[in-house]
Amino acid sequence: MNCLILAAGYATRLYPLTENFPKPLLKVGEKTIIDWLVDDLAADGRIDSFTVVTNHRFAPLFAEWAGGKDCRVRIADDGTSTNETRLGAVRDIEFAMKTEEDPFDGTLVLAGDNVLDFSLSRFLDFCAEKKSSCVMRYFEPETATLSKRGVLELSDDGSGLVVSMEEKPKNPRTNWCCPPFYYFTRDDAGMIGRAVAEGCGTDAPGSFIGWLCRHSPVYAMEMPGKRYDIGTLESYEYVKSIYKGIV
Repeated sequence: MNCLILAAGYATRLYPLTENFPKPLLKVGEKTIIDWLVDDLAADGRIDSFTVVTNHRFAPLFAEWAGGKDCRVRIADDGTSTNETRLGAVRDIEFAMKTEEDPFDGTLVLAGDNVLDFSLSRFLDFCAEKKSSCVMRYFEPETATLSKRGVLELSDDGSGLVVSMEEKPKNPRTNWCCPPFYYFTRDDAGMIGRAVAEGCGTDAPGSFIGWLCRHSPVYAMEMPGKRYDIGTLESYEYVKSIYKGIV
């Protein structure tokens, strides 16, 4: 299995910290944001390699970081240099997968700007059990927050089957939010190009889930802990205060 980490954004809301530096390489505690994700999965042992898809401006910094890792890491440069010319998350996933030398049986896709207080091993267990593409979900009580997230609608049978997924809905149908952590089977990953051609949104990674669940089974596991989405200077300072001194 390969792990694809999305790190091609420009994090304009974190300027000046990220004006010339990628958000996933910012420190939280004694590690970078991306190290928290990679080290957890490398210890699990089920990930054969990591691919970090980034932009042309930050590719050298990620290459330097990758040189210090014991696991196999490939840096995929999407060729963009500005926030205005970015490909968008879905096109970055498509780009990274097309540049893989050998296709993988399954691909775990993660946003590189989140810190989790739980191991992703439980999600890998869930994916192995379902033998289908999978996502995670968490309950969000606030309607204002739901309208800024990807919202899942599930089947009534308790299986966790995703019926629909909508990014930033004006009128959310449920309180189930979908964080940016996905598992795609090899066959489902191969449909990204078709999804884009049929009008799938390309900026938010969850847009592909919205398309995919209408064409192939997708299951959602309830998130077993907290995630910290680092999107602003305030949220970054908050996460640093929580992880201060943690190795």
